[in-house]
Amino acid sequence: MVSKPTNRRALGKAAGDSAEPRVNLYDEVTARIVSELEAGRFPWVQPWNSAACGAACAGPSLPRNALTGRSYSGVNVLLLWGAVIANGYPSQSWLTFRQAQEAGGCVIKGERGQTVVYADRFTPEAEKARAARDGGEAKAVPFLKRFTVFNIAQCEGLRPGLALDPAPLPEREIVPVAEEVIAASGVNFRIGGTKAFYVPSADFVSVPPQPAFFEHINYYRTCLHELTHATGHAKRLDRDLTNGFGTKGYAREELVAELGSAFLCAALGIVPTVRHADYIASWLEVLREDNRAIFRAASQASKAADWLMARHREAMDAQVEGRIAA
Repeated sequence: MVSKPTNRRALGKAAGDSAEPRVNLYDEVTARIVSELEAGRFPWVQPWNSAACGAACAGPSLPRNALTGRSYSGVNVLLLWGAVIANGYPSQSWLTFRQAQEAGGCVIKGERGQTVVYADRFTPEAEKARAARDGGEAKAVPFLKRFTVFNIAQCEGLRPGLALDPAPLPEREIVPVAEEVIAASGVNFRIGGTKAFYVPSADFVSVPPQPAFFEHINYYRTCLHELTHATGHAKRLDRDLTNGFGTKGYAREELVAELGSAFLCAALGIVPTVRHADYIASWLEVLREDNRAIFRAASQASKAADWLMARHREAMDAQVEGRIAA
């Protein structure tokens, strides 16, 4: 996101010039996260790093201050993870405007920072005087300060030796049986890019490379989700894949794919998780309208998983027969 700042100091405060009204800032941060959830977006659980696709990505980690090396915590982790994913930043390291200058560089002109917050307590002088006069303990008042930070990718001229991201993940974490299921499916399977999807008209699956996933095992969960979609092609199990995004038919197919992935993961010894949480609201709408929808979705998912596992068994049997014949 690039936007020319109208007030450089406002966008680049290094330490929060004053305490913000407590309720307003709490409300602002809470409303930002709530609005994302209400919109069906969970940016901090996206399982791959779009900026890293095609190259080894940094290991999973908490966002940190590049100058001090200190990790951010609490709600700031969610805010900064969301910013990294939304903007495709290649690093989890951040600096304030002044810290960038201390580090020998500067924030690139036009870059917009990310707001983070700092919670603390202070005791007003009047309260100290009251306690001294009347006895008892002086009451501390909680407060929040806001700070603006910039990803190091938004800076230039920084000196070397700042807090670095962890070493890259190993290139692959192979699950042989999952690789066998993918290969045995016969589906045109393409690896690359920054998104995972299945294209019915061209009958191919595309997923980001495994090194781009924050947790390598999520590569297989995603592959199995998209392979379940592929089983719906007319030449396989012939489900209706023509429904557009946002329709109830689309939501039903996504539910089938999610359940199919879970069934396949369980069969292969991979712990299943909800990979597409942003569809939950649409799934609920479908299920509330039709008390048989979950039965149909589970049935179709089982058929999809069975189809893929049957192809896998056939491939394994063919290998055994080939070895015997040799």
